[in-house]
Amino acid sequence: MDRRQFLSSSLAASLYAADTQKKRRVGLIGCGWYGKCDLIRLLQVAPNVEVVSLCDPDKNMLDAAAAQIGDRQASKQRPRAYADYREMLKQSGLDIALVATPDHWHALAMIEAVKAGADVYCQKPISVDVVEGQAMLAAARKYKRVVQIGTQRRSTPHLVEAREQIVKSGKLGKIAYAEVYCYYHMRAKENPPDQAPPAHLDYEMWTGPAPMRPYNPLVHPRRWRAFEEYGNGIVGDMCVHMLDMVRWMLDLGAPARISSTGGILVDKTSKANIPDTQEATFDFGEIKVNWTHRSWGHPPDPQYPWGATIYGDKGTLRAGVMGYDFAPVGAGEKIHRDVKYELEEYPEDKIEKDLEKHVAPAIRHHMLNFLEAIDNRSKPVADIEQGYISSAACILANLAMRTGRTVEWDTKYARPYRSGYKHPDPSSV
Repeated sequence: MDRRQFLSSSLAASLYAADTQKKRRVGLIGCGWYGKCDLIRLLQVAPNVEVVSLCDPDKNMLDAAAAQIGDRQASKQRPRAYADYREMLKQSGLDIALVATPDHWHALAMIEAVKAGADVYCQKPISVDVVEGQAMLAAARKYKRVVQIGTQRRSTPHLVEAREQIVKSGKLGKIAYAEVYCYYHMRAKENPPDQAPPAHLDYEMWTGPAPMRPYNPLVHPRRWRAFEEYGNGIVGDMCVHMLDMVRWMLDLGAPARISSTGGILVDKTSKANIPDTQEATFDFGEIKVNWTHRSWGHPPDPQYPWGATIYGDKGTLRAGVMGYDFAPVGAGEKIHRDVKYELEEYPEDKIEKDLEKHVAPAIRHHMLNFLEAIDNRSKPVADIEQGYISSAACILANLAMRTGRTVEWDTKYARPYRSGYKHPDPSSV
């Protein structure tokens, strides 16, 4: 067994040390694409869990998820369905809650879940403003709940290897600069007319604390990220992953200053209102991290259209979801790794609709780390505090772009809630 195989097997042994015999009652808030993806990965690694409840304001989405999860879990029991997460939390007695709503609902749902006594797996970015994130962190600590954020690069096997074998071993030498980037053509391009919401969607509930826009089929399902009312744009969706990965690899805290420029430079006809082009600089003192996204044109490096490049005086590391490459300065051995699929171990992955098959192993490892932290009452690898820092950095990058100013780390930035909803306060969660 070579060193790489040893590290891989050791990681697996560590992650699989979670107590898989303990019964756990699980509920999912937000039954869209990634909510089901996360929940099914949890079922794969913890067959003892029982999904007892699901919640979504879209009745069609909710019914489809209930049927799918009922078929997938060992008991074959169809989970109870709720349109309001508050009713679900009152009645379900959950051990674990998964929060996979659009970004604008993360804070309120996560805070109520920990108040109800559940440990939480919450999707990234954790919030739409900084004060929400602080309130979520305060609630997790106050109610002594384990909260894992869905920044699963921290559990991606080949990236765990890159961190240990390339970064921590000193192969990069002195590190002063990193680039994070995304060049996917992922921004919605259509401009359909507004219309009445479909009968199966409670659009008032779906909108929640966000500003009320006329319903548009471009928004729901799945493409709400193209609108700043509901999320944090491509920075909040894609930068948060790679910035968080670099912070984890280099043991970085919060950036002291953030600047950003960009806007809608090319696609001016779409109804989407997030930037199609943006750069941001996160200043960590001796280390600077620069973000770039373009949802048009060619990527500079087609092998890494979404990833990070970390520069040291002894070598360079390129890392992404599909693998990593290390190149030394001058003579020396180059190292290349590809993502390891687990299609033979989990053959059901081969036929699951819309599954990112290369990401499924990372989510499974992330769920196992979450379960282990629950058993030990310890902090998981993507603890809520780390999620807060990475999410707030991206939120502040958008603020810097809108204001045209470099911003200091701002702990007071909050955006107003719609009438009828109360913004969470970190001092009184």
